[in-house]
Amino acid sequence: MSQTFIISGGGTGGHIFPALSIAWELQQRFPEAQIHFIGAKGKMEMDRVPAAGFPITGVPIAGINRQKPWKSWNVPFKLIYALWRCRSILKKRKPAVVIGTGGYASGPALFMAQRLGIPTLVQEQNSFAGVTNIRLGAKANLICTAYKNAERFFPAAKVRLTGNPIRKAFTNPLPDAAESKSALGFDPKKKVLLILGGSLGARAMNVQLAQSKDVLVKQGWQILWQCGKLYEAEYAHLSNKDVHVQAFIEDMATAYAAADAIVSRAGAGTLSELCLVGRPSVLIPSPNVAEDHQTHNARALSDKGAAILIPERELAQRFEVELAALARNKARRDRLAENIEKLALPRATEDIVDHIIELMK
Repeated sequence: MSQTFIISGGGTGGHIFPALSIAWELQQRFPEAQIHFIGAKGKMEMDRVPAAGFPITGVPIAGINRQKPWKSWNVPFKLIYALWRCRSILKKRKPAVVIGTGGYASGPALFMAQRLGIPTLVQEQNSFAGVTNIRLGAKANLICTAYKNAERFFPAAKVRLTGNPIRKAFTNPLPDAAESKSALGFDPKKKVLLILGGSLGARAMNVQLAQSKDVLVKQGWQILWQCGKLYEAEYAHLSNKDVHVQAFIEDMATAYAAADAIVSRAGAGTLSELCLVGRPSVLIPSPNVAEDHQTHNARALSDKGAAILIPERELAQRFEVELAALARNKARRDRLAENIEKLALPRATEDIVDHIIELMK
């Protein structure tokens, strides 16, 4: 009889991509397995998961609107229905293990699995665990974490340090740096600065870059600027031979290979990629993320001398200064690259699936 696995997680790419990486690895190990996702209706997983080839059931679950709490009057009713729906799915499919990677839907899915006595595994991406995962982790069989010291949030005996699941492209060696610069239309003899604001874009980073791009070019940088699809119309016209503005970067392996330094938000998945590619990085955490996860993630790296942390409120004062120092000081770039690479955990996905198999026994 083929095995069944249920994976729940979504809301943002930071929860969906790890979930898909785990699903692909499970599929490799158990070609006959049934892998089914539970997601939140109306969230991005409802498109991304079927596009990746997996079935998904959406449940009506949402968080409380903190700006306009009166609009959240129906949240308790949605939660009750989501719990009932998850219970029905679990009883019908009888999964061997239920895996949660975070996001609204993973709460009711794992809670009901635990009530039904089904083994559960929580995958915590951030250095500072969220409230939902802390509660689920108390009764989960195992918690796979990306950072050390997770025992602050979870029962120590259940914690396994695995790292975050990463797309396969970044666990392989990167292409040649000079060839990658040429392929992107840059001078292979000059430094390239890669700017990553996330798939939608980061307003504060885009505003700062629009002001600073000419200064950065004078410092010796060529700039590959991923502005995000929300800001393409606003910034695409700023492209020239030294500054290439794109809404989205399809070939991230070539972009990483070309980069002499990277400026990025501090989402957990992105930071795991940065550790693997081993490039000096300047991190600008988003202040708008629940429980300030990005600041905690960035600090976990900067405290080890593995990245430069600039809070968004300090961008105007520090952005050009830090990039000028990086442009001048190759020894510092090398030191940051060496330190961030030490934190890489390239076998994360395989290790997590090993732990899932452990639970099946």
